[in-house]
Formats: sequence, C-alpha cells, structure tokens
Amino acid sequence: MKTSIASVLAVLFAGQAAYAQDSEPSPNPVEEQEVEASSQDGPAEGSGQTVQAAAATANPAAERTDEAKWDVTAPRGANIRQVPIRTDEGTWMDVDVSPDGRTLAFALLGDIYTMPITGGTPTRVAEGLAWEVQPRFSPDGRRIAFTSDRGGGDNIWIMNVDGSDKRQLTKEDFRLINQASWSPDGNYIVAKKHFTTQRSLGTGEIWIYHVSGGGGVQLVKRASDTLQKELGEPVYSPNGDAVYYSRNVTSGPIFEYAQDSTQGTFAIERYDLATGEVTTAVSGYGGAVRPQPSPDGKNIAFIRRDKDKTELWVKDLASGQQRMIYGDLDMDMQETWAVHGFYPLMDWMPDGNSIVLWAGGKLQRVSADGSGASVIPFTIDDTRGVADAPHPVIPVSPDSFTAKIPRFTSVSPDGRTVVFESLGKLYSKPVAGGTARRVTSADDDALELWPSWSRDGRRLTYVRWTDAGLGQIMTANANGSSARVVTSMQGHYAQPSFSPDGSTIVFEKRSGGYLTSPEFSENAGIYRVSASGGVPELIARDTTNPQFGAQNDRVFMLGRQDGKLQLLSADLDGDARQVHAEGELATEYHVSPRGDFVAFRENYEAFAMPLLPGGQAVTVGEEASSLPVVRASKGGADYIGWTEGGDMLTWSMGPVLYRASLASMFASAPKDKDAPKFVPPTSGTSLERTVSADKPRATVAITGAKILTMTGDGAGEIADGTIVIVGDRIAAVGPASSVEIPQGATMIDAAGKTIMPGLVDAHAHGPQGVGDLVPQQNWSLVQNLAMGTTTIHDPSSSASMIFSASERQQAGNMLAPRIFSTAEVVYGAKAPGVYARIDSYEDALAHIQRIKAQGGISIKNYNQPRREQRQQVVAAARAENMLVVAEGGSLFGMDMNLIADGNSTIEHNVPGEVFYEDVLQYWAGSQSNYTPTLVVTYGGLAADPYWRQATDVFDNPLMVHTPPRQLIAETARRVTAPEWAFVDDEAAREAKKLAQRGVKVSIGAHGQQAGVGSHWELWSFVRGGMTPVESLRAGTIESARSLGMDRDIGSLEAGKLADLIVLDADPSENIRNSDKIERVMIGGRLYDARTMNEVETGDARRLPYWWE
Repeated sequence: MKTSIASVLAVLFAGQAAYAQDSEPSPNPVEEQEVEASSQDGPAEGSGQTVQAAAATANPAAERTDEAKWDVTAPRGANIRQVPIRTDEGTWMDVDVSPDGRTLAFALLGDIYTMPITGGTPTRVAEGLAWEVQPRFSPDGRRIAFTSDRGGGDNIWIMNVDGSDKRQLTKEDFRLINQASWSPDGNYIVAKKHFTTQRSLGTGEIWIYHVSGGGGVQLVKRASDTLQKELGEPVYSPNGDAVYYSRNVTSGPIFEYAQDSTQGTFAIERYDLATGEVTTAVSGYGGAVRPQPSPDGKNIAFIRRDKDKTELWVKDLASGQQRMIYGDLDMDMQETWAVHGFYPLMDWMPDGNSIVLWAGGKLQRVSADGSGASVIPFTIDDTRGVADAPHPVIPVSPDSFTAKIPRFTSVSPDGRTVVFESLGKLYSKPVAGGTARRVTSADDDALELWPSWSRDGRRLTYVRWTDAGLGQIMTANANGSSARVVTSMQGHYAQPSFSPDGSTIVFEKRSGGYLTSPEFSENAGIYRVSASGGVPELIARDTTNPQFGAQNDRVFMLGRQDGKLQLLSADLDGDARQVHAEGELATEYHVSPRGDFVAFRENYEAFAMPLLPGGQAVTVGEEASSLPVVRASKGGADYIGWTEGGDMLTWSMGPVLYRASLASMFASAPKDKDAPKFVPPTSGTSLERTVSADKPRATVAITGAKILTMTGDGAGEIADGTIVIVGDRIAAVGPASSVEIPQGATMIDAAGKTIMPGLVDAHAHGPQGVGDLVPQQNWSLVQNLAMGTTTIHDPSSSASMIFSASERQQAGNMLAPRIFSTAEVVYGAKAPGVYARIDSYEDALAHIQRIKAQGGISIKNYNQPRREQRQQVVAAARAENMLVVAEGGSLFGMDMNLIADGNSTIEHNVPGEVFYEDVLQYWAGSQSNYTPTLVVTYGGLAADPYWRQATDVFDNPLMVHTPPRQLIAETARRVTAPEWAFVDDEAAREAKKLAQRGVKVSIGAHGQQAGVGSHWELWSFVRGGMTPVESLRAGTIESARSLGMDRDIGSLEAGKLADLIVLDADPSENIRNSDKIERVMIGGRLYDARTMNEVETGDARRLPYWWE
C-alpha cells in the first residue's frame, strides 16, 4: 500500500496528509515533504507485538561481487571541464593559523591553500575534484589535518604542510567525519562523527583518534538513536585537558526548520578528558557556536546571533564576562541543519591579541579587544573541475503515449492470465503474450482497482470507486461478467482478497478526508465479509494488507512494532495473534498460497524466504536473515504475488510482469559451492498499452490582449496581439495587424486582458492519491491549474500514483496540469520504504532504470551520505539520459560538489547569506541550474510564512478549489515576525546574481499551498530584487529550459503548446497581479478559473468536490 500522505505537518504546508487538525507545524518543513511524498503508508506504530525474533545471521545470498573502486577525483563517464576562478573574495572559508603565527591555511571552494599571514598569492596544497576543507595545523606546524571526501566519503586526512603525503586517518563508510582538532602533543585528533536517523537529519558525537590510525574512541555520545539535533564543532583546550563543542540544548529529539536563533538554542559545552564530566562553558540568548579557546586558555571566542546579525564574541572563562568584539560577520547557520559547523573555522594568533576568521568574503584579522579589524588580502587565479550535466530534451505532449504503470498486477492461479489496472480500468492479458482486453463491460467513469483472484481461478474481487459514491467491494466472473456488489455500505475500501475456499473476502476499510470525502471513515481496520454479500465484521484495527495462506480460518496482516514491519496472523475474530516475521527495512510481506513461503520487499526489490511453521518470529532483511533469503528481482518490484499454488513468485516493474519459480530459487539440499546461483529474470510479459493523447481539433483565435510571450530576453510584449490555436498548439502569435485568422475559427475577445504562458513549477509536491487510490478528481491539482500552473515537475512522489495520474491527465481522464516526476527519491538515510541502498555504480543504475521504466524523466539525488554514491547516481542518470536533480540538504559544501559532479539542477536554496565571486564564477561555468524554492528557504523564515502573514490567503477568490474549512485552518490565524527574520528575499537576491550570469533559475512551489504557492515564489523573487519580468521568466521559460521542455512550453510561440493564462491585470507591471487570473488554457482547452468548467472551446464540466 503506497501513499504520499504521512503527517499532519505536510497537511498544513505541503498538502499531503489526511484532512485533520493538529498542533502547528514548523514554518519551514523541507525534508519531511521530500521524504514523506516518496514514502509508503503502512500499519500504525504499535499495531504489532513485541517479540523476541530469531536473530539474523549472515546471508550468503546477499554477498555482492566486488566492483572496481570508485575514484571520486575521476568519476566514471564524466567529462570534466576546468572553470577559471579569479577572485580576491570567497564564500564560507575555513581558516587556521600556524603555531608560529607566520602562515595561514584556508579553504576555498573545496581546495586548501597556505599563505603568509600578511596575505598575498596563496599556494594550493590540496586540489582536484575532491572536496577538501577545514584545515588545521598540527602543534609542530609540520602537518595539516583536514576533511576530505577523496576516499569516497567525508573523513579526516593528514598531509604535510606543503600538501605532500596525504594519508587517510579515519575510515568511516557511512558515519561521516569532519572538523578535526589536534591535541597539544600532536598525538591525537578529535572530530565530529555524524549520525543519521531515519532522516538524513541527525546529530553528532565527539570521537578521538590516534594519529597513527585505529577505529577511534567515543568521547561524547548522542542522547539517543533518534536524536535530530546537532552536536559538533569540537576543539581541544590549549592544555589538552578538555574538548569544547557546541550542542543544540533545546528539548525534544526532532529538528526544527528555521529554529529561532534569538533564543539560546545552542550552547558550548566542555568535556573533561580526565573525568568525563560535561559542563556548560557558554550559553545565552542568540546561542553560542564555533568555540575557539585562546592560546593561553583564559578566553574563548565564539559566534552569537543578534536579531539578523552574526557577531564574534569573547568570554573570559575566569570572570564569566562576555563581550562582542566584531559585528560584521556573514550569517551563521544556527537556523538550519549544519553538519559541518555553524560558521567556518577560525583561529587565534599565537599571542592571543587577535583572531583570524572569514567575514564579508574576506579573511579578517580582528583585534581581541574589539578595537577593529583588518583585511588579510589574497588573490586566487586558478580553476575548478566541473562535470558536464545531463540535459535531455523532454517531449511534453506527444500525440500518443505508452502507458507504463499498469498497477495491481495479479496473475491467475493457473499462471496463464494477468489482470491489471490501467487508466482506471481493469484489463486482462495472457501471460504468454497477446492483446490486453477490458475485464468488465462497464462504460461509466468508475475506477476499478485492486483485483484479486479466487483460488479456483473462476472469480475476481476488486474495488469499484467513484469520488461521489466512494468504494464498493465487487466480485465478478473471471471474464468480467456477472459483476455484483458485496458490501452494502459505501466506504474507503482497498486490498480485497478471497479465502482459500472462496467463501470469505477480507479487505481494508480506511479513513477518508483531504483528497476524498471524510464520510464513512469510522472504524477503520481489517474486515471480512461473505463473498456472497452481507454485513462486514471487524477483524483488527490499525493493521493492513490482509491476505490468506493455506488456512480459511486464519488471516495474515501487517503490523508495526518498535519501528519494524511485522507479518502477523490472527483468527477471523482477530484473536490468537502471532508474529511470524519482522524487519527494520522491509516494506511489504506476501504469503504464498500454501503458507510455506513469504515474499518481502526491501530496497525496492522482491525477496523470497521460507515461512517458518509455528509461532517463532524470524528477522528478515536483504543483508542477513534467520532463514535463507533469495533476491528474486533485479531493478525493482511492485505488486508482488504468487501463482501456480505457490510455486511461482510474480511481480511487476513498470510495464513488465516478471516471474521466478520457487524451484529455481531454493534447493531441497545445500548446494555445492560452485553450483550456479539464482539469476533474477531480466525479461517478462509486456503490459504496455499505446494510448492516444486527448487533444482538441478546433481552431481558436484569441484577440485584443496584451501578450507577454516571454520570447527573447524580456517579456516579448505584444501590445495588441492575436493568438491562433489549432488543436493543442499555437499556430500563430503576433500583432493583430500581422496575424491572419483562419476562416471558421472560434473567436475569443480578450480586449483589456493580459496573456502570458502557463506557469511551470519545477519543484512541485502535492498529493496524487491515497494509499494507491488516485481519485477521479484531485482538487489540489485543479487548484494549481486554476491559478495558472499548467506543468508540474514533482521531485518526490509515489511512482504508482503520480505516473498513474500523469497518464490519466494525458488521456483526458483527469483535469490537472501536465505531470512529470522523479517518482521516489533516491534517498540515503535508512528509512523503511524510501531508503535506496547504493554501494556501487550498478546499484545506482538499477534505481535509475527502475524509475525510468515506470515513466520517470528525472532522478532525485537525495542526501546520499557519501560523495561516491552521489557521483554514481549522476553517472547512471547520464547513461540513461535522464535529468538528475539534487539538493545538499542545507549543506553548502554538498551543494558545491553536487555542481562539480554534474547534477542537472540544484534544488532548494544553497545556504549562505551572500554568494561571493568564487561561487558565482564557479556556478556560472557549470551546467547546473537552480531551483531555490523560496517558499521553504534554509537559514531562516521563508516565503511561505511571509506571504501567509502578509496576505489573506483565505480571501483569494481563486482559492475556491481548496476545501474551505481546511483553507481557513491553514491560513486564517497566523504567526507574524519582523521583516529581518525572513530570508526568502536574500535567497532570491543571490539567485538573481546567478541568473544574470546565465544560470537557469526556476520557481519551485514545493506543494506549500496548492494554487497560490507558485505566486509566492514569483512575488518573493521580486522581493529579492528581480524585476517583475525576470520573475515571470523564472516561472515560465527559464523553468521550461531547465527541465528540457522549452521546445513545447514556457513561451507563446508558433509550434508550442497552447498553455496560457488570461489575466485581468498585467503582472509585468506589478508582480502581485500574477494571481489576477480570469481563465486558464491547457493544450488548447480554455477553463474559467473560478469554476474550472471549460468555456469557449467546449462544455466539459468539472466534477463536484466532496465538500460541495
């Protein structure tokens, strides 16, 4: 069961949760939406039972062949170009002072330099594609410790001061390490080890390593395995008796976006190495981060926030006196996630009279008494390697398309016929090949979902759904005849399944709300009903996926306990429960008809294992298991099932049905060492269907309007223009005096109006369905379309739902913008249902091919912890000619090396108050585009809370397509903040700099508030200094170019699709006019924005909303 709904947090800001009210969420949720949108729904925590499962042991079948070691400095298949960097300023520069005070070491754009303390031309001592930062001189001044990913992931390395003899000290391959600090005797180094949770968000621990190597010793332990609050920035005291570090000292385990830096969120603590005692060294309003004790140990320098200013402070450790000594720093990262520290490294001069640090793009020497600062000048004239990025051309609206997402594949018990859903209807097809045909003869618009066979192969059960009438459990003969309703009451039904004797059907009864009507939502759970009809009876609450094994009187279900997905069974009254299997990363279980084997899904693949008789639970997993486990699939598996009495495992991936026999996977006795191993099938039965796209045939002429074509470098304005549309494309556009209108064209008078291209939301989110139910009409999509967004690209969603919605939109079965997606994110944190393990290029390629097979045009390269993993995703995307969109999760360094590695776009704003010349030159020389998603900026309050407080969203006349009570709940009572607390304008200002240098900058509404979110993006770009026309281009042609769709959309030109907005006022004069929309056209069909009924070009009527 899949969904894009998981939290109330996403309800209020991303529109992805059930229709509910709860406590107010963080005003800037980012990773929650990205991950939850890709996650599978499932049973509630606590619906399982605590058991002592048989411990997992090594699984020999999981052994992987060694692949040639990946070289981060020369990634496979990459064309590396050298970009010139000529600058006397830099961005986010770490700096350290040699023990004799004569030399500086600093990092700029991932390379390390040394330079005389007086400044000048630095010497580069660490260079190449590896990202190398945070240099620290050894106490004798002969060596430098630094953070480098040249070994694959972030680790501590040591080199001679001239850059020679680079050696890797730490050897972590998942827990990444940074921020080294030498002991005064030079024998040890302390560093921060980062730990993720089921999100890439996490915390740190302080570890100590001997300079000759070893695995390290833990000094400061994180509070819990689930903690998401930072601990890091370790530094030795001058006499070596203690380690200082910073820690988030607020209560609770969950990270908060845009956490309030005016509070004392962070404090500096002191760990006594002799006793292990921890004491607070510095705390207070504005926080305290980046500790740096003075050479004599009497003072400690640190960073603190005052309103929207970051300041350098010094505390006298004896008296406790604190004083601010310099107040012109760049903004620290206290309000976001900062794995590598909240401010770059700084250091004292050996005499303790001054501190050297980075500020204002320069290296500054600040007097410790606060009397002033002086610049230490430097000039860089060298290059950085940047890989070419994939930018395929994406066809937006071909005349026909291949339906690639057949869902709910179910193979008949004899293995001869497969039934599946496509475009809302059930089809059957011989497994041996042939033509797919409709199963039922119903000619209405009802959806037919979740088909399942009776064990004798003579009947089917499925769910019939309409948005108005909700769901019904149905049965029909195998040929589709004699369809009848089994359940007397409508409801939110799913997953029906016959008992072995065919007398009973078990199914899920779910709750509605949000996308679907909340009616008939009471008493959700697993039910049973007579196959001949009757009153359903409750078996269990909270569990999911009911199914039978060999027994008629015992039903299997899924539950969750202590974070682990469990396979449970119970009698038909829900009693006598047993746990049979559990796994930390398993996402589904499917019991064979004989009950002797079970298939499970993990890391998107299908695995099979024996099901132990009796009541002993076993631990399952890809890497290890208590019983033999075989990976059946290669390249992903959906809709796993059994046929031929349990002798054959089946699954689908994209438009192909695959099968694997039990006999080929499991032997009756141990195999010889050299015996052939099972090889997953690479071919199967194609379930593809070629479908004609829905396109009008009429000729339409729109006259008399001001037209903002977005051609050329500006608005491409035509004062009195005419647009001629034939079918779904523009045939001509130009001044009224020069455009000939074909005879018989439908005339539309747009005098006094302004027309512009439809908006292209390059980073959209939003619900496409609920637990694999894609309703007939999605109000969220209609709301977006009504407010002018005619194309969305969603970089995180459930493949089975978003590609189903996309196909239905193309076929004319759903009123919605054009829909494109990455499907599920390729995610690095070990969250069940979303974790994508990548240990090699082949692993990355398998994930990319899986998403491409399902209909994806792009890949979301999302927070894989190791550099080599991220590079492997890029290499695989390049090989498959797919866009690869990535984000650094508020980490400046990761964002920069994502550019170096050739990602197509960088998603979400790169943190940092100012981009200096190094970053501007570097990014402009790359092929990476930028979608800063101003509505959810890192580093402070974003455009979403800004525009909620600045406007009455609930009074917008076009927001009528959102459930009214929900709209009021989301937008009426608002928290306000002063202007300086918001950073969307600063992020927009820096994005404008990039756009002026040729980087394609796009809007990305992030699903924050359906409809108006895209306009918040436009408005905030202007808040940051863009002209209205520059902002409109970011919402149209530049977004289209970034996505490779500009041949079809983004501007109003002959040959392009007729996707446009008719406005009552001109947004090129005042950007706040962008939502003054009267009508919207998509593909040549014109809709009234308030009713979303078709006008002028046809008479189609929108379906009623569930609240109407």
